[in-house]
Amino acid sequence: MTAFHQTDEALAEMILRPVGVVRNEIREAILHSDASGIELKEKRENLKQHLQWVREMVSDLVILPEFEEMLDGIEGYSHVLVLYWAHQLPPESRDLKKVHPMGRKEIPLKGIFATCSPARPNPVLVSAAEIVERAGNLLRVRNLEALNGSPLIDIKPYVQSSHGAENPRVPEWMTQIHRDIEKAGRDQ
Repeated sequence: MTAFHQTDEALAEMILRPVGVVRNEIREAILHSDASGIELKEKRENLKQHLQWVREMVSDLVILPEFEEMLDGIEGYSHVLVLYWAHQLPPESRDLKKVHPMGRKEIPLKGIFATCSPARPNPVLVSAAEIVERAGNLLRVRNLEALNGSPLIDIKPYVQSSHGAENPRVPEWMTQIHRDIEKAGRDQ
């Protein structure tokens, strides 16, 4: 293992250009973050209903005209990976090192890289979304939790053999979060 050197060329400042923007009905994030951590805005009972709404909602990925031809052939896929920037994340949230996952204080603090929290040094988020249709520079997708106005960083076709891990392992606390969401939805 080599030591980290601030002068490494590979670690020079990066410049990202947006390739488009997300347009949908999501106006605010379900998780609120600030310098003290993250907190779930919705009551846990409403979380499953919110996630179901997101799964069914259609979002428009409006690609900038100069990148439109990069969509050619995307219609052959059923899903894409959408990389986008969490543009409404408060600057102080980018300094968080650890959080209680989903704002749940009963779960011990975890490092940001061990969570799906949007609060990260570089708030790049990724979602697998189902393609509904393409019309010119517009790609309509379903199941994208990005906020309206989120800058698009990239779109990649989802290829199961390349992106699907076999027998992935997740920590018990993450499994419990998903169980609780399912249970809350059944109890309504």
